[in-house]
Amino acid sequence: MAGAKAAGTQKEAGAVAPRSGAVHCDPAQAVTVENAPLPQVMSKRPVRDKSPAEWAYDRLILYIQNFEAQLDAAHEVAMGFTGGAGGVLQIEGVGYFEPDLVTFYGRDEDGLKTQMIQHVSQLNVILRAVPKESPAEPPRRIGFTMMQQWAGGESGDASA
Repeated sequence: MAGAKAAGTQKEAGAVAPRSGAVHCDPAQAVTVENAPLPQVMSKRPVRDKSPAEWAYDRLILYIQNFEAQLDAAHEVAMGFTGGAGGVLQIEGVGYFEPDLVTFYGRDEDGLKTQMIQHVSQLNVILRAVPKESPAEPPRRIGFTMMQQWAGGESGDASA
């Protein structure tokens, strides 16, 4: 694959971050969560000290934020759930409950309030760009909101 780029182990100040990598045919798509350095705020506590739910939540934030960074102002992020007929959920919130649950809050295709609770061993989601409900309003960017909460002390990382 000409122009393909792969990422390998990431290193942080004296410690090795979890291994990750990605390969893309288009070099313009090479900046992904897997090959970007982890945000410093995620390194406040070692991964070994995090529950599977918290570590899944942390990485979901990165994937959602990266996906949203690629959207235009007319679209917002939604997720579809694999392996079931759950449909699509327009994301309004994401949370976790240690040691092993992740939850998604939002609205379904009909605008009905929806919550999905998943065990981390069953976590499979598809991020989708969907048209904004209200074209006059600015797009909601849940990934960036979640990242700001880390810095503000509303998650396990910020309080460590």
